[in-house]
Amino acid sequence: MSEQRLVGGPDDGVGPGNGRTGRPATAGYDSPAPLARDLRSADARDKPSRNDSMAAQLCTAVGGPVGDHALIGRARFWTPMRVLLAFTVIFLAFGWFAKAGCIQQTTTSGGLLTLDWNNGRQYTAMCYSDTVPLYGAERLNEGAFPYKKSWVEETPGGDTEVRHMEYPVLSGMYQYVSMLVAKSWDASPLPGALQVVLYFNVVAVGLAVAWLVTIWATALLSGRRVWDAALVACSPLVIVHAFTNFDFLATAFAALGLLAWARRRPLLAGVLLGLGGAAKLYPLLLLGPILVLCLRADPMHRTPRAHQATRLRDIDSAAALRIWLEELPARTRLLATRPLGAAGLTAGGALITWALVNLPIATLYPEGWREFFRLNTTRHADPDSLYNVVMSFTDWSGFDGVLQHGEPPTVLNLISLLLFVAACLGIAYIGLTAPRRPRLAQLCFLVIAAFLLTNKVWSPQYSLWLVPIAVLALPHRRVLLAWMTIDALVWVPRMFYYLGVDRKGLPEQWFTATVLLRDLAVIGLCALIVRQIYRPEQDLVRRDYLDDPVGGVVDNAPDPLLPWLPEALRPRISRDTHWTGAAAGERTRPRVPATVASSMRAPRAHTRGARPS
Repeated sequence: MSEQRLVGGPDDGVGPGNGRTGRPATAGYDSPAPLARDLRSADARDKPSRNDSMAAQLCTAVGGPVGDHALIGRARFWTPMRVLLAFTVIFLAFGWFAKAGCIQQTTTSGGLLTLDWNNGRQYTAMCYSDTVPLYGAERLNEGAFPYKKSWVEETPGGDTEVRHMEYPVLSGMYQYVSMLVAKSWDASPLPGALQVVLYFNVVAVGLAVAWLVTIWATALLSGRRVWDAALVACSPLVIVHAFTNFDFLATAFAALGLLAWARRRPLLAGVLLGLGGAAKLYPLLLLGPILVLCLRADPMHRTPRAHQATRLRDIDSAAALRIWLEELPARTRLLATRPLGAAGLTAGGALITWALVNLPIATLYPEGWREFFRLNTTRHADPDSLYNVVMSFTDWSGFDGVLQHGEPPTVLNLISLLLFVAACLGIAYIGLTAPRRPRLAQLCFLVIAAFLLTNKVWSPQYSLWLVPIAVLALPHRRVLLAWMTIDALVWVPRMFYYLGVDRKGLPEQWFTATVLLRDLAVIGLCALIVRQIYRPEQDLVRRDYLDDPVGGVVDNAPDPLLPWLPEALRPRISRDTHWTGAAAGERTRPRVPATVASSMRAPRAHTRGARPS
């Protein structure tokens, strides 16, 4: 191997001192190996081990902070994405072991194999998962097709009611496919177990893949702050709720939808968000922030040459229809270049996709399809809701008083809906009137948090909805880790509350007190995000001279020079200028030296023989 020498050091042989060393004039220190052809370094990437005290302390176990002269982004195998996926697999394994206690098998007195849920094991071991009891409760053990199968169930009052699959279509079909795989495995000569155990493991594998997709998309959305996604992969909530329910399906589609929007693929974003809405309804909530930001950024000018295309009212023959269809791709691309057009494509794609997924089930089995909506209408205040927290500490019996099973809480439904609408209007007002346009992730977090706080149902695994969005909206690692830890620890008093005081469990107030603490933590995150919206110089993402990595078509888009919204809904700006978008950002960001700006525009080529990191 030929030796390579680089310029450097006082004895580099340059100048009069050359004769002392006998080295050539270009000699320097020796490189341990041939240099790579591409010597660029991704110096713009965020380095948590250098700028975050918590990360700096943790990284001492793996060699310490990254070096001053390390070539960033030159690792051959352990790229940030692969490291993040490895972290994800490790924490998913922790999540599986946390639930493994509930799939332990035992034998009955008659010698039959059964699950060991004796003496409230699912609560004392804190391993409860909806997946296990739903296998029998939803009649999946009978091999029945969801939504078609119905059964009669006894109510707590002694009456009976007809029940169907209670999940949205995509989640219900996922359970059905997982059941088919479990039954096929059970019928094969492969090592077996109880069908419900096989079913749980099949479901867990699919959910793990969905969460890996979520991490992958979140890392891409993080941009230069790629290591922020490590907090999603290593979240304590993953250990507790990874396999509690089927919410990872929705988080995967939501993250992919935001990634498609960030890559300026609005129609694809709509399709993915529509699929997510068919698994859990929350991905459809992301359409609101997209619409608000596009409403603010759109200049409302007529799209050039759009009026020259064939219109629907001009279609009077088969030839005209063919021309209109041929123009449709170009028309869609042109529409996607303006903010409101892109938002319309996303919303239309989401609603059409959701309808197409639901239409076959709604047509063939209308009663089974309506079960999800019927159940959520008649459902009373969930133990995790703020309404139940108030009832647990007071003598208040709720807005509707004492209700019988199946009787809908009409007033509670109306109040929760009005509170959520009011919160959305407030968030929209912030998005339209803030001096600088908020980032999409910030508004998305506020909307999802408002939905959970005002809704009558906050199932424990719903907190997973917030995790990827929180990291994108507020990348303060210690703050987010504190909230996630509080939220994860709510699981402990919950399990012992469900165990019952008669079996040495905890009273309700112990559980609802921790729920209140969790809600206060989420409200605190919302307050910090609103503060950073009005003080963008404190936003860690925008402090790095970026605008909105998730913004897609509104990224770096200035507010219109000629505002068209009513005066009350226009950005609150200073009198010295009417420009709010990029110019407002220039007023809030510090001046960048020319040398720093040039290093940000192009990766720096290192000339030292530093070892890649």
